[in-house]
Amino acid sequence: MCGIFGAFTFGTGEVSTSKLDAMAHSISHRGPDAKGHFSDSTCALGNCRLSIVDLSSASNQPIFSNDKSIVVVQNGEIYNYIELREELRRHGVRFATAGDTEVILRAYETWGPRFVEKLNGMFAIAIYDATSRTLRLYRDRLGVKPLYITQPTAQQPLWFASELKAILATGYPVQVNHDAIAQYFALNYIPQPYTAFQGIHHLPPGHIAEINASGSITLTRYWDLADISPDLQMTEADAKAGIISYLDDATRIRLRSDAPFGAFLSGGLDSSSVVAFMSLYQTEAVRSFSIGFDDPAYDETRFAHMASRRFGTLHQAKSMIPDTTHLWPRFIWHCDQPHGDVSFIPTDQVSAMASKDVKMVLTGDGGDELFAGYEKYLHFFQDKSLDSLEQNWVSQYARFSGLLMENQAATLLAGELKDAFHDSNPYRALTNEMNRVSHQDPINKVLFGDTAALLPGNNLVKPDRMAMANSLEVRSPFLDYRLAEFAFRIPGHMKLASGETKAIYKAAVAPLLGSELTYRKKQMFTVPIGNWFRSELADYCRSILLDGRLEARKLFNIQTVRAMVEAHLAGKENHTRQLRALISLEIWSRLFIDSDHEMISKAIEPVQGA
Repeated sequence: MCGIFGAFTFGTGEVSTSKLDAMAHSISHRGPDAKGHFSDSTCALGNCRLSIVDLSSASNQPIFSNDKSIVVVQNGEIYNYIELREELRRHGVRFATAGDTEVILRAYETWGPRFVEKLNGMFAIAIYDATSRTLRLYRDRLGVKPLYITQPTAQQPLWFASELKAILATGYPVQVNHDAIAQYFALNYIPQPYTAFQGIHHLPPGHIAEINASGSITLTRYWDLADISPDLQMTEADAKAGIISYLDDATRIRLRSDAPFGAFLSGGLDSSSVVAFMSLYQTEAVRSFSIGFDDPAYDETRFAHMASRRFGTLHQAKSMIPDTTHLWPRFIWHCDQPHGDVSFIPTDQVSAMASKDVKMVLTGDGGDELFAGYEKYLHFFQDKSLDSLEQNWVSQYARFSGLLMENQAATLLAGELKDAFHDSNPYRALTNEMNRVSHQDPINKVLFGDTAALLPGNNLVKPDRMAMANSLEVRSPFLDYRLAEFAFRIPGHMKLASGETKAIYKAAVAPLLGSELTYRKKQMFTVPIGNWFRSELADYCRSILLDGRLEARKLFNIQTVRAMVEAHLAGKENHTRQLRALISLEIWSRLFIDSDHEMISKAIEPVQGA
């Protein structure tokens, strides 16, 4: 796990060492163990390393070919690197390290640019081939690891990095992308490949970007989950057996580490399942970590301890307090973009706690999207015949699961943001993905949309940014591409059955987890922020939204904002989701647009009391 960065200058001269150093410094939290970079007149590549596999300096990056003509940096882990190394040895390849980055280099040399199809892992990879003066950027299939790219101009080379702040550290001009912010208010996150900054995009999951000195930039998709079709002949026994088999092996290969590791254990179905499989391969007790709340409606601590006792983990837990005045800016700072999901904050806290004892944790991320774990799926499809849905049901789902309700966009938004919201379809990132899988049933269409848009746009940003803010690696067995492919071979009716979310998954793991952990009522991993707005955080809510700075941006009808704030704080209406999205945007604006020094000083504070 690391951070990568660099540039392609198209032969106009080397990038200054000061800029490369600034990029490295901005993401040093991603890799505090070692730093290195390479540059010539065409390309620069750099890495900040968090050592997990092969802790020796031999695996520090960049990694070079024997003749120095090929240079590699990566962020992530290649879980099948042992098998690939053995296969390459049979081709006569010799290795100088025990790490997975050299496996990437030798695989590229042996099999060419499409070597990526052999990788099972989470990764963002940059490979510069000096002989052909070509840079190739790779992103993993499901978008676990981030990789941002700029559009080159006459004044700017093509920059790339694991985080947006590394690109901004070069002096890249900051301009707000109002189309992306409009999509944020539609979906509660900014979907890929868009970002909040004009001119900077995310490399889409499962893609290769090839850049050469002639100025050509080519995107190629090397893997597409939309290619998977449901197996209508699959039995429930087949589905349960496949789930267990793939999750078991996905967990096994994610335990490969030369550094100490553990697990996030909320007591929910997915994290408990991962810990259960981990315990099968461990001779010592698994270290597990969780965060709780004083509000029992949000607290899962009892179930975390239940799972810990069942699987014999060494468990640590702490409760989160309502003091978010420095934690909120910190989470936005590390995300580089506004996110309406404040569960980033407890993820930051549990990561800080875990990082004192381990360098890597396994998590349950991804299970809800693959197997229909959210209550919203039941609510949307209830009283609907799956065989006779309305023609525009895909758009209905996007709005149903989105942020602004009914006519809120018309009354809340103003100026350029209102124009951007109404002049394009701000839900298109989600609906376009759903419409790509006409061969899937309605339930799997919804799950595919969330897997392709929500996961890389929000739910995978959370563990990456907040764990990396604490120099901690996270791995999720559910994001093994083999399990994802199998999940979309399972017909949707097995996932939502008899009013039960994740029905087939629960049936598969119940013998392992026991009935109480398997069939407990699902609790969302989130923060009781709406209640805190009405008590400890009432003044904070007013000060952020009503002190005049949000109004001065001319993007919102401040009278509507004031009415929402006062109605919510008085307990008359519930605007939790909308208020937290507005606060996140305003904090982001102060951090990245205003360069507010007071806000930045709060944002860079370490987590207290972890």
